[in-house]
Amino acid sequence: MTGFVSFVGSGPGDPELLTLKAVDRLKRADAVLFDDLASGPILDHVRRGADLVGVGKRAGRASPKQNHVSRLLVEYAQDNARVVRLKSGDSGLFGRLEEELIAVRAAGIEYEIVPGVPSACAAAAAAGIPLTRRLTARRVQFVTGHDITGALPEDVNLDALADPAASTVVFMGKRTFPALLAKLLARGLPASTPAILAEAVSTPEQHVSRHTVAALADRLAGEIGNKPALILYGPLADA
Repeated sequence: MTGFVSFVGSGPGDPELLTLKAVDRLKRADAVLFDDLASGPILDHVRRGADLVGVGKRAGRASPKQNHVSRLLVEYAQDNARVVRLKSGDSGLFGRLEEELIAVRAAGIEYEIVPGVPSACAAAAAAGIPLTRRLTARRVQFVTGHDITGALPEDVNLDALADPAASTVVFMGKRTFPALLAKLLARGLPASTPAILAEAVSTPEQHVSRHTVAALADRLAGEIGNKPALILYGPLADA
């Protein structure tokens, strides 16, 4: 069997933020299984004749089951295809990478992981801020805003997330941020803590807005919109 799977991070959406290795793997692929946020002009690098299969998962929308995606990866590779599993940002950050690795390993398929620009780093760059700040924020923490049911995860470390000296990035958290903030305020996070909402980062629809955590929660309790977004709060957001 000569099939091979490349797990490729596409970055936050701007095709110019693809790595050279990512572009090379896309050009040589026989099949590309891509997420919703790793599509658009990024797929222009795929050679003509390659199979393009959308397998993205988005909150509130019908999405392929994870076992179906894993099975497709294995079936293509067993048919001796060069497969790219294209994931947004960096595939190791909330990208369901481990389930797919388990599947290809169990099938005896060779693979590689090609890192991508994390969307959190792109969001900080778009906001013109560092993710760490000397003397005020020496620690960065990334957390998912929802579990597999779309609800706020019950096992998050709330004390860590309420640390006013930490820079915190919440992935996929627009729907659950008001509930999360209520818990964080109860653990001492000041309601005046600066926050940033970074939507559709690095795409033509990008919008970055500044708030306090309390004002942002009030806004998201009303209208959240359908743009993918990151929430950043802590000393990093006070720019």
